[in-house]
Amino acid sequence: MPARLSISFDNALKDTAKAVDGLIGQLLPANRDNRLVTAMRYAALAQGKRLRPFFVVAGAGLFGVAEAQALRVGAALELLHCYSLVHDDLPAMDNDMLRRGRPTLHVAFDEATAILAGDSLQTLAFAVLADPATHDDAGVRCALVAELAAASGHAGMAGGQMRDIEAETRNFSSVAEIAAMQSMKTGALFRFACEAGAIMAGADRAPLRQYADHIGLAFQIADDILDVESDAATLGKATQKDQERGKATFVDLMGLDGARTEAQRLADAAIAALAVYGDRAELLRAAARFMISRRK
Repeated sequence: MPARLSISFDNALKDTAKAVDGLIGQLLPANRDNRLVTAMRYAALAQGKRLRPFFVVAGAGLFGVAEAQALRVGAALELLHCYSLVHDDLPAMDNDMLRRGRPTLHVAFDEATAILAGDSLQTLAFAVLADPATHDDAGVRCALVAELAAASGHAGMAGGQMRDIEAETRNFSSVAEIAAMQSMKTGALFRFACEAGAIMAGADRAPLRQYADHIGLAFQIADDILDVESDAATLGKATQKDQERGKATFVDLMGLDGARTEAQRLADAAIAALAVYGDRAELLRAAARFMISRRK
């Protein structure tokens, strides 16, 4: 049995987070004389679950991809994810004051620094993917860059955020509309995370794409439930923002019980998509269960 299957999901998640944090620290060495680098480190090294890098590493493990290479892809994805959080928190966007239990970057520094730090985290992500240390095949590196660009741009994360902003004046009227928006805003990066290992191995991505589509939506439904049931101190970020802006959520349209039922259905479907991998996918099965049971 491969070593990673012998450890628990919790430990695997913590190990990945520790490794990714260490790698990001190497990619962004501390420099107190450089305000931009200090701000980038503030955003990228804040305490976080590192779920997306975990999916990269766990997915890569299915195909025997070297963990050191998978961690570089995971770190690149986390850098890009952190950039998105920095920009989402800006006054022109969500105007949030709290992120991962600390003042948001534009509060801790200033708005201009936050914009530049976000820009720099995004570009660093692609520099990491393009580096030969990530994979010795230039074609694979190009594929990773292209896929992450698609997942984060107008047809993915950024486009989903635009739809979310538009919902403040034209509210969602159906679960399908919310699901379509979240498939872009949140789901696109999860899809990249889950498929990256298959890209690196030149393997079939279809089962992992099915898995990713299900867990991405389950994650967002669970997030909507936590937004109602939890508080800022527990989550480390503001709660009930959509309600304050008059935007409908999964909970609004499905009710709490309906949302829980749908999240469970999606987690079950995600687990079913992994059947082709047998016992090798046990960590990914545990991750699907975690997505709907997490408390923050």
